[in-house]
Amino acid sequence: MIKEHEQVVLTTDLPEYDLKAGDVGIVIHIYSDGEAYELEIFALDGRTLDIVTVEAAQVRPVSRRDMLHVRERMTG
Repeated sequence: MIKEHEQVVLTTDLPEYDLKAGDVGIVIHIYSDGEAYELEIFALDGRTLDIVTVEAAQVRPVSRRDMLHVRERMTG
């Protein structure tokens, strides 16, 4: 189960926030025993880019096989 303050990976694009599957966020709140999560999305320099709420199916835990990749966000 995903816990607060853990990193998670988006599994779907969120075009309304200019976020893409594979982007990483930090769980800052858990709704209804894990039915949804509030995420804080950061830039690599540490700035907060957005805070978004997603359904559980839209994120997954970080795995040991994941690696970081950089892309430029069009907004923010």
